[in-house]
Amino acid sequence: MTETPVSTCAVIRHVAFEDLGVWEAEIAAHGYEVTYLDAGVDDLAQAARAEVLVVLGGPIGVADLETYPVLAQEAALLRARVEAGLPTIGVCLGAQLLAHALGGSVAPGTPEIGWGEVDLSPEGDDGPLRHLEGVPVLHWHGDAITPPPGATVLASTAATPCQAFSCGPALGLQFHPEVDGERIEQWLMGHSVELAARGVSVPALRERTARLADDSAVAGVLLIREWLRALRP
Repeated sequence: MTETPVSTCAVIRHVAFEDLGVWEAEIAAHGYEVTYLDAGVDDLAQAARAEVLVVLGGPIGVADLETYPVLAQEAALLRARVEAGLPTIGVCLGAQLLAHALGGSVAPGTPEIGWGEVDLSPEGDDGPLRHLEGVPVLHWHGDAITPPPGATVLASTAATPCQAFSCGPALGLQFHPEVDGERIEQWLMGHSVELAARGVSVPALRERTARLADDSAVAGVLLIREWLRALRP
């Protein structure tokens, strides 16, 4: 009997608690075997061959390419996948690396940490991001993306003109539609130094997460579901 080939979803992770969150079960339900690759530890070569790649967030950025050489490796990998037409998603740091890899730029911007809605462009409202309409999502960034040539901006906020973009088979999301609010305490502890430096109230962020994360999770699952369905013939 011929075995059915396994579809693979490689996930590049930079810190343990920033994982696929509410996306993981949905991706698995679409028949993908999820494999985490920890940046700086695991060999990222298999990510080049995966049917789907997701590059997640972390506390470093494009400005740290020389300090953390693995980021340059990720950028080269992202560029190669887009050129090969392979489905790829970058979240937060992943979106910034994607923009950099494709000829865009990343620079310090207005910090956004907390829950808020994004404004969808007409193109954003005509695709998977439409599920985010009117739903606050988690923002956690201090840098801003200038999208690469030929990219389509899908979402923005008043502080950040490019909150999401698409470029060929790739989707970049500056915010976190994948976050699982039940595990926010790991984020609050893991990013405690940044929260203190930026004057963010941990109790207030925890309380808003308790109120808003469930609706965001539903929208985030619908987003990734529609994106994955579009990959199938």
